[in-house]
Amino acid sequence: MFREKTIVYTSGTFDMFHYNHLRMINYARSLGDILIVGVSTDELVCSYKAAPIIPFNERLQIIEALKTPDMVIPQHTLDHTEIVRKLNIDAFVVGDDWYGRYDYLRDLNVQVFYFPYGTGVSSSIIKKTIHDSYEATLQEQRKAKPKVNG
Repeated sequence: MFREKTIVYTSGTFDMFHYNHLRMINYARSLGDILIVGVSTDELVCSYKAAPIIPFNERLQIIEALKTPDMVIPQHTLDHTEIVRKLNIDAFVVGDDWYGRYDYLRDLNVQVFYFPYGTGVSSSIIKKTIHDSYEATLQEQRKAKPKVNG
């Protein structure tokens, strides 16, 4: 039944969901007939970088709310060999910040696409912007003289 269909898999943390996440998911959708999106669990993310701001179940629901994916699943590992075999994945899309990391999937007859995020928007940049803005606000509050009634 699905042999004529191209199945595409993309995955990510999708923390603080933003425009580049949406662009990558839409790009993945354009490559095939069925799109499966994996959302990294909090445990997986914490194994290689700081914990996500948005909890796993909420990130999963955000991706499920999109009209683009046909299926959204938890991602428990960065090794996609098993998921490729179980779901007959034909193509894999990931951000180019992982360039070269998933070339091994080509040995499983999977086309690998490293999506160019470009510049300007990332969860890390959003977090830094919020942090810096908050720090600046605190600095201004410390400089302000208290009002004295009387």
